[in-house]
Amino acid sequence: MNEVNASIITIGDELLIGQTIDTNSAFISQELNKIGIWVRRRVAIADDKKAILTTLAEEALTSKILIITGGLGPTADDITKPALCEYFGSQLIVNQEVLIHVTDIFQKLGRQMTSRNAAQAEVPQNCVVLPNMRGTAPGMWFEKDGVIYVSLPGVPHEMKGLMTNSVIPKVLQTFSLPAVVHRTLLTAGQGESVIADRLTDFEASLPSYIKLAYLPAYGMVRLRLTVKHADKTFAEKEVNDAFSNLKSLVAEWMVVDEDISLQEALIKMLKSKNKTLATAESCTGGYIAHLITSIAGSSSVFNGSVVAYANAVKQNVLNVSNETLQSFGAVSEETVKQMAAGACAQLQTDYAIATSGIMGPDGGSAEKPVGTVWIAVANKSGKIKAQKFQFRFDRGRNIELTAHTALNMLRKFVLEDE
Repeated sequence: MNEVNASIITIGDELLIGQTIDTNSAFISQELNKIGIWVRRRVAIADDKKAILTTLAEEALTSKILIITGGLGPTADDITKPALCEYFGSQLIVNQEVLIHVTDIFQKLGRQMTSRNAAQAEVPQNCVVLPNMRGTAPGMWFEKDGVIYVSLPGVPHEMKGLMTNSVIPKVLQTFSLPAVVHRTLLTAGQGESVIADRLTDFEASLPSYIKLAYLPAYGMVRLRLTVKHADKTFAEKEVNDAFSNLKSLVAEWMVVDEDISLQEALIKMLKSKNKTLATAESCTGGYIAHLITSIAGSSSVFNGSVVAYANAVKQNVLNVSNETLQSFGAVSEETVKQMAAGACAQLQTDYAIATSGIMGPDGGSAEKPVGTVWIAVANKSGKIKAQKFQFRFDRGRNIELTAHTALNMLRKFVLEDE
């Protein structure tokens, strides 16, 4: 069983100037990795025929699969198909099935189809067409000198459909691939270096076919164990045994022993206890509520949020007293405690999170510099816990750190409530 490597080539000037963020490569890498294919390199290039031809030739020297995205639209700057014709010594022809599909889309939309739209049905004569059920530009599959080339549209929704429904099944039919088994856990509240020190002996004892990866994020670190082996049963046993040891070593920081987000872990916990949650947010401006509601099914535990940016809202909606605001200020232990209690009462929940801070770049003082944050968590019985933090980054990162820290504070608070 030979190792199969892949290269991902993204085409588009908008990627190179930062106008569009390349999320396609991340998705493609994940899907290939699931079936035992390692992405050797990801390359972004301009809408330029010479660049496309040169990159295809270079990547084919070391990769068995080349996944290409972008440049398949109906405008003049979309030059991928002509470049592919030149590379494979082919010519464009109209694929009747694709033309019927494109025509049907425009009829259902009640829109007139132009010649540019009809040109979406033109494909290189020597490709295998991969039907795009989510759009007009089809995927295309080529084989040359033992290398597979797949060209996909750059629209993420369309690309994902083609990868899932066409590319991955066809790759599995083409190659005999090893099993790749991952186990991932999430930690919070401790930095990567401290965790690495704790795991020094564990990591040194791992056999060569088990890899440990550190995946840090804002206030969190994911730890992923990977085994790649021809025997899937062997791979699963080895990774599970090592994962049990890993969990015991980082138990004090572990949030969850699966590859999910902190907010999803919290929602699952609250669901299992039939408890509800609300947020009262000043400095985070609703970002915590956004993280929670981004998870499907969060409505079963999340009642709502009060974005109390102004002091008047803190007073009139959350019942923070004017005396507290005058004596201690909006960014204070006393204020966030009253905000959390007010959220529990006003939104009738079992638990609440409250945040107030100075995110920057302005607004700080000698007493309360930029990055000063107070977070409180409370339950409906009146138990409240508050903590002060001092973050040191820019506004965006401070908001994210505050949100993740608050979610983890509540998670621990709920566990203590037991």
